[in-house]
Amino acid sequence: MKHVARKRFGQNFLTDKLVLDNIIDAIGPQPGQTMVEIGPGLAAMTALLLKHLDHMHVVELDRDLVARLEKSFPREKLTIHSGDALKFDFGAIPVTPGRKLRVVGNLPYNISSPLLFHLAEFAPLIEDQHFMLQKEVVERMVASPGTKAYGRLSVMLQWRYDMALMFIVPPTAFDPPPQVESAIVRMVPTARQLACDGPTLEAVVLKAFSQRRKVIRNCVAGMFTEAQLVEAGIDPGARPEAVGLAQYVALANLRKPV
Repeated sequence: MKHVARKRFGQNFLTDKLVLDNIIDAIGPQPGQTMVEIGPGLAAMTALLLKHLDHMHVVELDRDLVARLEKSFPREKLTIHSGDALKFDFGAIPVTPGRKLRVVGNLPYNISSPLLFHLAEFAPLIEDQHFMLQKEVVERMVASPGTKAYGRLSVMLQWRYDMALMFIVPPTAFDPPPQVESAIVRMVPTARQLACDGPTLEAVVLKAFSQRRKVIRNCVAGMFTEAQLVEAGIDPGARPEAVGLAQYVALANLRKPV
């Protein structure tokens, strides 16, 4: 029976075989690795991944799709976690000692940013992440200072990950086709994370980009003095998108943890 994509779950099922093969090549699954797929949908990618893996986990919210997965794959090959990925404890998935978790998925556009921030909490336990996302979101994730796409998402994710846009996926690769282009992003938890309290950095970056058309002196007024901006290596007359990650970290380190 054909499953009708549900808009409330942000479902767009990847059907293009060439794109699927390119994604599997980018991920490079190997026997013995522990992998979890978020939102497997109709299991097009799941089936290809399982050709290389001994076993994998999936997190699926749609109960109808959970039922399909249960019928399609034996339990010894696939562990199904029925629930919301935004609330899922990725640290609860058992991993071979000395190994880390690999995470993949075609993420629903309507929850992509909250889900990325949720996953960031588990970054020390994760080897890498490969996601299909709206192209615009990926461009924001990997953006450099001084560009229009650079913002809160860029700073907070680049603090935790080394990231790269792998390739673009056209709307025609999906059923139903989305209104926008998609992209594959690779996210590897950085081995050189700058020391900083996460919630404090988040508060500083949120304040800085709340009025991004203003100069940063005005954006963070009441939180930092002009002298503190200078101490952090920031030009008080610069706009928030011109300030790099290291400078935001230096600024956050001037405050007490929130």
